[in-house]
Amino acid sequence: MAATFVKSVAAFFMANTITNKIFLVGPMGAGKSAVGRRLASDIGFEFADADDWVEARTGVDIAYIFEREGEVGFRKRETHALDTLSQQDKIVLATGGGAVGQAENRNILTARGFVVYLFASVAQQYQRVRYGHDRPMLHTDDPRARLKALFEQREPWYEQVADLKVTTDGRRVAEVARAIVALLPEASTP
Repeated sequence: MAATFVKSVAAFFMANTITNKIFLVGPMGAGKSAVGRRLASDIGFEFADADDWVEARTGVDIAYIFEREGEVGFRKRETHALDTLSQQDKIVLATGGGAVGQAENRNILTARGFVVYLFASVAQQYQRVRYGHDRPMLHTDDPRARLKALFEQREPWYEQVADLKVTTDGRRVAEVARAIVALLPEASTP
């Protein structure tokens, strides 16, 4: 199935009074940044990428932060980014793949906007990220096994926070963005 509601729309509106904030979650390689840019353009919202925001504020890339501060240090910076960016109106926010690992981040996302889980199979993730060297979590002898382990760990959290789940396997960015727009609550679209 290409798209499914994880929670009922009625439950979403009861729990969330702000519907002009769309947060994209999912594993690395799911297309959060690419789809987010297109989605924001299509609906006239601003686009932000939490990882890009951290890099812009620190002046170094994520890999360097991991090297110097470890994952714990990076996750603190990521939470600050999510807290700051999620307060903006008319925003599509792409989160990092591991952002859902912290309860504070899950609370921020579910309390402040409409969360779309971009699902990608481990095989699709690997195809999309296998040549990239900017993903510290994949600096391992077996990146495919690491992707599988991360997915198994994080998938329940993606499901927990999601208002909508959209599959990205084998789909173009524009197609995924259109699918999201078609399923957004009316208050989210201009």
